[in-house]
Amino acid sequence: MSDLPPSTPSDEHSNSLLDRLDPPSQQHSHDKEIGLSLEPMRSEKETSLEPRVKRTVADKWVQPHGPPVGSTFGARLLGEDSDPYSHNTWDHVVLPDGFEQMAKEVLEVHRSSPVSPEKRDAFNARPAEYWNAFYSVHSAAFFKDRRWLRLEFPELIACTEPDAGPKIVLEVGCGAGNTVFPLMHHNENPNLIVHATDYSKTAVDIVRANPMYPIPPHGIGRMHANVWDITSTPGAGPSRSQNGDQTFPPSVESEESEHGRRTDQTWVLPKGVEPGSVDVITVIYVLSALHPTEWRQAIHNLYTALKPGGLLLIRDYGRHDLAQLRIKKDRLLDPDTPNLYIRGDGTRVYFFTKEELESMVLAPPQGGTGKGNMFEIEQLGEDRRLLINRKERLKMYRIWMQVKARKLSPSAPS
Repeated sequence: MSDLPPSTPSDEHSNSLLDRLDPPSQQHSHDKEIGLSLEPMRSEKETSLEPRVKRTVADKWVQPHGPPVGSTFGARLLGEDSDPYSHNTWDHVVLPDGFEQMAKEVLEVHRSSPVSPEKRDAFNARPAEYWNAFYSVHSAAFFKDRRWLRLEFPELIACTEPDAGPKIVLEVGCGAGNTVFPLMHHNENPNLIVHATDYSKTAVDIVRANPMYPIPPHGIGRMHANVWDITSTPGAGPSRSQNGDQTFPPSVESEESEHGRRTDQTWVLPKGVEPGSVDVITVIYVLSALHPTEWRQAIHNLYTALKPGGLLLIRDYGRHDLAQLRIKKDRLLDPDTPNLYIRGDGTRVYFFTKEELESMVLAPPQGGTGKGNMFEIEQLGEDRRLLINRKERLKMYRIWMQVKARKLSPSAPS
């Protein structure tokens, strides 16, 4: 259900605390196991006389050359009588008693030994350089087929159906193409256009060098890949992310002043993307790479790109995720900005709560009257998974946040 980040060396203190956990055998009451029904074998004649069932792209995403195998991924639940060490993963788990206190102790260790102010300023000043270096080292080896997209974001897969009509999808933070290439591989919509963007020019070059770019071998659909700083403002210019692929708004005549004409535009979009034109935007493990002071402009740019009724899909790291609890000392960027860290490779990562993501998407549009929200939330959830190291008898918890938010018209009520 998620792309696991590169492994991070474990802090000895954090690990000793993690080892104390003993998760309860609980599950959500509304969840249930998905079973398989076996039917009697039928003759070839009986089978040939039956009408063919038209399979959707979503069906083929699971098993290209046969019937769907069922949505078993995400359905392994830890029951009261379950042996947790019988499988490597358990879905939709309830965090055990004592977990929150353990996590607070780990975070207090982080808070007591932050990054020095000099290093902090250097990391915040040149984030693009670190992402370019990251993809230069990992290149296409970082590609991971996000098979979970079909289950978590069926609205995205619906854009690839043959009768979906003209659709524009914008992927923010495309990396090595983890979303766009599986999407285009299965695409049957001749009118699908996908814009793949990333902060890193190196990542965009990797996507452009792929044989599936700009048109996949089956010839259906088209991709565009460009560098885009999701946090850009018109006055900042393109130098901050060292690229020329962004579309800065044209000068728009609004008010006259003694200093001449000025623009009232507040957004910056990727090259080729017009305001109010995008049907679906995916923002997967992207917001966590931003400084909290950049969230508002990032969401404003996404809001501007979407058409009214368009869908914003977010997935990111949750507070107290295993990746956070494993972070070493001297990685917290600023004690005044808890939960924002710098990885060993120089890239930033933040760990969210549901309330933080909710406040982002429910904020009023910039430059408006201050009334109404930008989005209506359709889903706001915390996805928890228990990972088991059966050899070492260790229990580890992954926590992700997921949001589906639909753009409201400027005049729509909040």
